[in-house]
Amino acid sequence: MAQTIGNPLSWTAQQLGGAGSHLAAASREIGSHDLTPPRVRYMDMSDIGDSLRAGWADFQACRTDVMAIVLVYPVMGLLLMGLGLQLSLVPLLFPLISGFAILGPVAAVGLYEMSRQREMGEAPRWGQAFAVMRSPGFGAVLVMGLYLAALFMAWMLVAAGIHALTMGADTTTGLMAFLSQVFGTPGGWTMIVLGCGVGFLFALGALATSVVSFPLVLDRHVGAPVAVATSIQVLKKNPVVTLAWGATVAALLVLAAIPLMLGFIVVLPVLGHATWHFYRRAVY
Repeated sequence: MAQTIGNPLSWTAQQLGGAGSHLAAASREIGSHDLTPPRVRYMDMSDIGDSLRAGWADFQACRTDVMAIVLVYPVMGLLLMGLGLQLSLVPLLFPLISGFAILGPVAAVGLYEMSRQREMGEAPRWGQAFAVMRSPGFGAVLVMGLYLAALFMAWMLVAAGIHALTMGADTTTGLMAFLSQVFGTPGGWTMIVLGCGVGFLFALGALATSVVSFPLVLDRHVGAPVAVATSIQVLKKNPVVTLAWGATVAALLVLAAIPLMLGFIVVLPVLGHATWHFYRRAVY
């Protein structure tokens, strides 16, 4: 039977209300699922291209729905950039944008579910993005999401400390003056090198724990500990492929951010769907 949706606001409210009844049960099951980790495959570089092509196919199949969902991200990004400029927080704009890769797995949870439904032969709809709130794995998603949020906040604090250490604590510089200082002074180049090095460590920590963990808890009856352990095992067993995947994601996010973050409207859903297919190629 076809499902009809009336007022989107009232429908969303109903979904959120229904999710509340599942949240308590989900939270009890964060670590009480099957403790047997899935088996990890050996991967090669072709899995990256195959995952991206499959993600693009998913995006084409449901682009109207997913574009409506992810439209909020460039809008939020522009608002944060505007707020940063108004508050003279220019030195934190790049860490803010680059740090979005840390939160990407959380932002794409609904897209994983849409790819899962499409893989099962169902017609994907934007409402399925909210179905994750009724999933038994939603409690694990919350826990891992809080971990990534804490990692993101730690990165922002460290980035601010690196700026203060290399260029002083003054954050009142305008955008053009700040760029001139960054690329025209020894302190600026020190900040670039140190910031990129430390940022890589944060990105590696996020990649190791989340490369397949979020799709895994939605797809199988496993808790957060097993999902994170499996994700780390994927990195250990396939270090070159996993690091290349992380670099691909980071590069596409940077390109998407250049045109006033409008590229996120396409890049985020493609990467979200592609991550699902990368997960399917990574574990049995």
